[in-house]
Amino acid sequence: MIFRVGIALVLMAWLIPQGWSAPAKRLTLGEALAAVDSAHPDLRLAEADRAAALAEQEAAASRSDLSVNVEAGLRQARPSSGPDASLSDNSLRLSARKSLYDFGRTALSEQAAKATVEAREIGLLETRERRRIEVMARFFSVLAADMQFIADNETMAVAYVNADNARDRLKVGQISTTELAELESRYQEILVRRNASQARARFARAQLANAMNQPGQLAAELEDPKLAANDLALPDYETLLPIMQEHNPRLRTQLALLEASRQRMEALRAENSPMLDAEVEAAGWSRETATRDNLRAGVVLTWPMYQGRRVSAQLAREQARFHKLQAEADKLGMDLSEALLEVWAEVDQLQRSVRVAARKQVEYRDLALERARGQYEVELKANLGDAMAATMEAKLRERRTEYQLALGLARIKALLGKPLDEKGWAK
Repeated sequence: MIFRVGIALVLMAWLIPQGWSAPAKRLTLGEALAAVDSAHPDLRLAEADRAAALAEQEAAASRSDLSVNVEAGLRQARPSSGPDASLSDNSLRLSARKSLYDFGRTALSEQAAKATVEAREIGLLETRERRRIEVMARFFSVLAADMQFIADNETMAVAYVNADNARDRLKVGQISTTELAELESRYQEILVRRNASQARARFARAQLANAMNQPGQLAAELEDPKLAANDLALPDYETLLPIMQEHNPRLRTQLALLEASRQRMEALRAENSPMLDAEVEAAGWSRETATRDNLRAGVVLTWPMYQGRRVSAQLAREQARFHKLQAEADKLGMDLSEALLEVWAEVDQLQRSVRVAARKQVEYRDLALERARGQYEVELKANLGDAMAATMEAKLRERRTEYQLALGLARIKALLGKPLDEKGWAK
């Protein structure tokens, strides 16, 4: 009996996919998080939004730039007096125009574009933090899937040995055919569960590889992190709420977009204001006349008197956009407050009770395993395999609790606008 259990457990451990055997160096959580800055599609999308905002800012600033134009004309003219013949009336003109003052048009458009750039910059940082949490979650999923596979593997080994022993007992008439069929059926059910755990472990690795922007590069073995930050005391929700309201990146992004819309509305209102430009022109003519100047310079004042409904329609559209952004910002503030309370309550529960209960369960299962080993050695009972499987399940629960706690703390810091690699809490 002892020989069979030992052989079965070794056999089941050997059946772990060979592609997951320990490499020269295990993948650490720090190494996985270092892949966050790679060119992941999520980051490229955020960077593209920022590049578009920067281009818009450049376009807004260029409204007051100097413009220089060259105009060449080839013409034939017939004078109203003099010889009845066509004359060449060619020209070459060089003109330069520079806005001196546009009563806030350019400045307001530039401020709106600058606020949009700020929003996209914050959004890029928020995307990075979101990807860090995703990598952490995928990393922990692989560790949990591996532990679940090992637990199911050991349970299957126990079921296999029980079914194998039952066949021998059936031969000597100690059990019935029905009892043997029940044990074999249970073994098959556990085998299906074990194979499903193996598939989930592989899929979890594929998800981790994608999160690290390394599709197809499945990690062989991961190093279980210590997660010392899980021991940090959790501040009260009332302490964290104002910090989140001031520093949350999503909320800051929304408020920056709201400010950009406000500045765009002011720029549109300024469209009815005058514009003051400086203009210089040099020209050459093939036919000289007394009314033509080779060089002229001056200041031009342009005052829009009537522009139809163009400006009012654009202003109405921007006002609607502003009110939508305002409503979205208010709703986002409420949603974030609820999200913070939810994750705070989860972390508080994990630290206060779930974590303690999981550790006590591990302690109990370790003691039960030692007792089962002692009873097995003197052949009082044959429940060693069950005790080993229960111990593994308890340890899996404990580690899952630690992973869940680490992710909860990471989400709180992300909600507060705190980088995940920063130690301690915001003051």
